[in-house]
Amino acid sequence: MQDAKEEVRSRLNIEDVIGEYVQLKRAGRNFKGLSPFTAEKTASFYVSPEKHIWHDFSSNKGGDIFTFIMEVEGMDFRESLEHLARKAGVDMSMYDTKGSQEIAKRKKRLLQAHDLAAKYYQQSLIHNKHAVEYVFKLRGLSKDIVQTFRIGYAPSSGDALVKFLTKKGFTAKELSQAGLVNRFGGDLFRGRMMVPLMDGTGQVIGFTARIIDDEPNAPKYLNTPQTLLYDKGRHVFGLSQAKEAIRNNDYAVIVEGNLDVVSSHQAGFTQVVATAGTAMTEHHLRALVRLSGHARLAFDGDKAGLAATERAVPIAQGVGIELGIVSMPDGAKDPDELIKQDPKLWQKAIDHPKPAVDWVIEQYSLREDLKTAAGKRKFTTAALDMIRALSDSVEQEHYLAQVAEYSDSSIDALKSKLASGGDNKDEKSFKKIVQPTEVAQDPALYQDNLLAVALIDSATHDLFSQIDITMFSGEERQAVAKYVKTLGAKTIKDTPKDLQNYDTYVKILLLKADARYADWNDHDRYFETARLLRLITTEHKKKQKDLLIEELRDAETLGDDTKAAQIRTALNNLIKEIQSGKS
Repeated sequence: MQDAKEEVRSRLNIEDVIGEYVQLKRAGRNFKGLSPFTAEKTASFYVSPEKHIWHDFSSNKGGDIFTFIMEVEGMDFRESLEHLARKAGVDMSMYDTKGSQEIAKRKKRLLQAHDLAAKYYQQSLIHNKHAVEYVFKLRGLSKDIVQTFRIGYAPSSGDALVKFLTKKGFTAKELSQAGLVNRFGGDLFRGRMMVPLMDGTGQVIGFTARIIDDEPNAPKYLNTPQTLLYDKGRHVFGLSQAKEAIRNNDYAVIVEGNLDVVSSHQAGFTQVVATAGTAMTEHHLRALVRLSGHARLAFDGDKAGLAATERAVPIAQGVGIELGIVSMPDGAKDPDELIKQDPKLWQKAIDHPKPAVDWVIEQYSLREDLKTAAGKRKFTTAALDMIRALSDSVEQEHYLAQVAEYSDSSIDALKSKLASGGDNKDEKSFKKIVQPTEVAQDPALYQDNLLAVALIDSATHDLFSQIDITMFSGEERQAVAKYVKTLGAKTIKDTPKDLQNYDTYVKILLLKADARYADWNDHDRYFETARLLRLITTEHKKKQKDLLIEELRDAETLGDDTKAAQIRTALNNLIKEIQSGKS
């Protein structure tokens, strides 16, 4: 895989690839443009052809050509590698093992079959008057949206698609592996409006099919089964069409139905996507978090929708997405219906999401009779299961107060029940999910700036002599800080041997240093280093203070007066240091 990565990298100019998304202008040895990730007005997005690295100062994101495609297209590494390999004309099968080569060949054939099937269905739609009436008049879809989503029609005859693809050289086995045929070898989809399922790059990997005539016992919707290409637990419908709008709006709207997505896009709400019904998974949210840290669920308010939202809350926490709930106004069962009433109503619903935990707790309160002891018990059990899944103690405190108000209970009683685990012993109780590595915010930004200036200015290195490496977050920052601490009166222009494992990060720091600090004089760089060190040290001590406060609470709860006194002394000393600005 590394060989393939280097081959692709060697064939593509990073400024050319990024230039397809960002208007770049020459800025010395680098290129400069407006960030594609924020709504900045002053260009702070840099590309270094020399280092093959980019860095966005406005969002503190950066990396190589593959990282950029992952960020801008919402892909994982393998997808970005394959995407760029196609652009560079690199045959990925040359770099795969024999087993993976075979899988790659099968995937390629299945993708070709699905692309041809989509084209066939599109042509079939044009030539079937009844299907045209249904799609354009009854569903009210425009020509543009039909083309955007490649919507078509599957003829009602039993083997029209099979005959077409067989003539194109596909075997019965390949059509079966593609999920395009039924168990008898005939067409799986018949007499239905066909909506292609596409991956993040817009390649067709399956279909969802909506029946257009009333047929007794026939399912309204029929979807492609699990195949080598399609996995409903991972697929986000409409992602390839929505990713730019998700980035620009900084949130995704997740609906239940694929046609809700199509209707929303037609009405101009292009940040809308769908999962397979209410079956939300971590994979779905991981695909979206690459584009934005915010998502709004627009599931039905019925029992299934509530259960889906319950499941989504801890998953969103684990992935790092802030989740909101979009509620349908009375009289509309789904976005498609609401848009037909008035698109402004859908806009209003999207614009006023409710935090997910608030919404769920409110639904619990409506489900039980809170005037009775039994109702309060059931409500608090369900609500505390939700609160127990939250990782932040302040957030837990907030929702405990909310539950206390709903149930007319005391905070102490709820805390006691929370600590005991409540009376719900079922395995369906929420499991606490470990939080992912914290996304770089201001403290990490200070650390990156400090390390960047230190790499190019040896005069600042004496300030590192007494520095505590653990103040830096993450393995790569600690490694660079340790290196700088032992560097002496030297600067670096490229990644040193000792930091080869962190090559991309070091190059980002060097690009940051070149763009931000290269024109500063020695005096300004020295005082900037001192300033950043003070900020980082103060932030570190604030975290230590929070830890000591937690330890003090534990000691007081356990009645350990001796330990509590020791912690108070340490805490008071630390607070004095923070207030005096000592390092």
